[in-house]
Amino acid sequence: MKERPYHHLPDGTFRNPEGSPQRDPSFNWSFKIFNKEKNKLNINIPPNHVINKKEVLENLKKYKNKDYVTWIGHATFLIKLGNTTIITDPVFEKNMGPLIFGPKRYVDPAINLKEIPEVNLFLLTHNHYDHLSTRTIQRFPYKKAKVLAPLKLGKYFTRNGYSDVKEMDWYDEIKVNDLKITFVPAVHWSKRSLWDTNKTLWGNFLIEYKDKKILFACDTGYGNIYKELGEKYGPIDLTFINIGAYNFYPMAPKKDKSIYHANPEEALNIAQDLKSKKVIGMHWGTVVLSLEPIMEPPVRFKNATNRYGYHKEDAVIFKIGETKKLEDLLRK
Repeated sequence: MKERPYHHLPDGTFRNPEGSPQRDPSFNWSFKIFNKEKNKLNINIPPNHVINKKEVLENLKKYKNKDYVTWIGHATFLIKLGNTTIITDPVFEKNMGPLIFGPKRYVDPAINLKEIPEVNLFLLTHNHYDHLSTRTIQRFPYKKAKVLAPLKLGKYFTRNGYSDVKEMDWYDEIKVNDLKITFVPAVHWSKRSLWDTNKTLWGNFLIEYKDKKILFACDTGYGNIYKELGEKYGPIDLTFINIGAYNFYPMAPKKDKSIYHANPEEALNIAQDLKSKKVIGMHWGTVVLSLEPIMEPPVRFKNATNRYGYHKEDAVIFKIGETKKLEDLLRK
């Protein structure tokens, strides 16, 4: 009998890598407290946070023959590498939840779903509503795209007309055009209802393209696994990582600390462990999922760079809708 991997439990559910932080039992979630604290937040969006849609579309056309990265919002990016155009965790709805429920985004997607360029690779990191939108999956215009999804999440695609769907376990590898993609562990969890906690897997995608390595992170907290991944796969050239949704105080015992969402300083610590040369901060500036001020994450992200061996320009912040050429992102 093949030995069961540590993250596979006997009941068919999954768990985080060995040695990952554990949820504090004193964390006491309350919708009442969360909404009370959320109402105190200032949702004033600086005008320079979002690029005009006309400019977004012009840039996508301008750079269509280049390798580039465009931030659509939250964890949704377009990443063009050679002949492969990737979309990550696409959510194009007004709210991030079932039907009309869930938190409403305060910034619309940079462009509409029907306006995206042709996509031939769809990456899904996990099943939370702000990453897996069944409505986006149903309306997605390029269902011939290859889909890479964690274990037990392929059904969302196969029942909606996608023909090329691959479920991946941690450390599985696959070739897509001239890319090599490896699915690696993250420190997170999965749930979409009261009955399915951790019944589907979650994880990060390591993309190898030419002589470069790009890591697109699932939502993740800090864990020892990143030192292991750094030793195994590093140095990483460019890491996309969450820098928002970390403050649940006073429901959580500590302010600005979540085991499942790295705060800006922990994001840099993860990048340091991965030996990442540059790091893009994502998962902020789109929707209120936690209680830190909405524009705080990028400020803390930039201000903490020296503590983790980076310069300010190594911690990259996009405007929603902004396109950057890959060669510029990777420039030392």
